Amino acid sequence: MNFHVLTLFPDMIVNGLNTSVTGRALANGLIHLNAVDIRAYSKDKHKHVDDAPYGGGAGMVMQPEPIYLAYEHMVKEMEKPPRVIYVTPQGEVFRQSMAEEFAKEDDLIFLCGHYEGVDERILEEIVTDYVSIGDYVLTGGELPAMVMMDAVSRLVPGVLNNEESAEFESFHDNLLEHPHYTRPVEYHGKKVPDVLLSGHHGNIDKWRREESLRRTLERRPELLSQANLTKEDYKFLKTLGYSSKLNQE
Repeated sequence: MNFHVLTLFPDMIVNGLNTSVTGRALANGLIHLNAVDIRAYSKDKHKHVDDAPYGGGAGMVMQPEPIYLAYEHMVKEMEKPPRVIYVTPQGEVFRQSMAEEFAKEDDLIFLCGHYEGVDERILEEIVTDYVSIGDYVLTGGELPAMVMMDAVSRLVPGVLNNEESAEFESFHDNLLEHPHYTRPVEYHGKKVPDVLLSGHHGNIDKWRREESLRRTLERRPELLSQANLTKEDYKFLKTLGYSSKLNQE
């Protein structure tokens, strides 16, 4: 997986991803990072990359030409046009299924905006995906880009030590993950559920599935309408007071 980032702050991207799991993946060559400073492609002698918006208003807008020149240099050796992700609160909200889709690509380009935004003409010309990480505004697109790269990276084969960790976790089947426990058996008067100590893998799997369903219903009930649920799942949810419009008897 090759990540390319068009940014005014390449050091922020490099320093952020060169730690923990993504840092190990970079060191092992499982993912690759190319953080490009848009300012380096400015033809202005002072390396300006922004200007006042037409029509007036507060703030500055990033100019199209430095972005396009950086993009053009970035893609010239790629075999096919890449996905270009513009991180913006106006985009579709990022989710696990989107990370899985992005992980199938060879190259991903992230365009990080700043100031009041980016000239619309360059967005229309190069952007394929408008993506948000939530309904709030940040100072720039670098943190959202790193969030998405982290989520995509852990789906790349070999990045995680335990391959099951990428598959059986929060949002698998569009459900939240079940609770986890480790030693000691009792802590502050709270014990590990007996079923997890039983050694009966069938019962453990059943408990984990039901706890996943319970937690999703309690914390993110809107996910259930898109979840991959079995008839047994619906029966269990019904005992918790969940009613679905789907006919699952």
